[in-house]
Amino acid sequence: MNLTQFLTIFISAVFIYNVILSRFLGLCSFIAISKETKPALAMSLSVMFVTTMSSIITWFIYRFLLIPFNLTYLRTISFILVIATFVQLVEMIIRKIAPPLYRFFGIYLPLITVNCAVLGVAVLNSDMFFTNNKAVTGSFYYSVFQGICVGLGYTLAMLLMSGIRERLDYCDVPEAVKEFPLAFIIASIMSLSFLGFNGFKF
Repeated sequence: MNLTQFLTIFISAVFIYNVILSRFLGLCSFIAISKETKPALAMSLSVMFVTTMSSIITWFIYRFLLIPFNLTYLRTISFILVIATFVQLVEMIIRKIAPPLYRFFGIYLPLITVNCAVLGVAVLNSDMFFTNNKAVTGSFYYSVFQGICVGLGYTLAMLLMSGIRERLDYCDVPEAVKEFPLAFIIASIMSLSFLGFNGFKF
């Protein structure tokens, strides 16, 4: 383990390979929930919790169950089961603690279960931090940190998008491009701007 690797993971996950703006995963919630900052932040924190916890559990499953028993071909389905479990946990907590927020999310909260951004983190961890079916040194810590950083990248994209869309409510926007068409245009421009981070060298 070294500090440079953690820095590399942070910059890569948040800026260079942002899960939404570079990898284009999790676009459903990105477009649907990013109309206002408060629900966008709440959704981002939920996704960050799920990505972090699923990174922890999927590492143990991959390291101590799938690899020893030569079941790595079951990686995708086992990861989906873990993610679905934690999404149900988040859903129950939000329903108990903040019923208005639960009602606001509606169908989009259960959709974290099929959010490919969360599954993408788990798969990426197993691809990056395991070599020849062996965990690289510090792979557990790298996996957990990458789960957090992907959540931070998701949060950054959501907050940027929600801030822009809130300001556009005060602008005279042509009727033909209101709501989703304009959201996709903004997302495209944001994605192009994040391409500038590809030149990072460290």
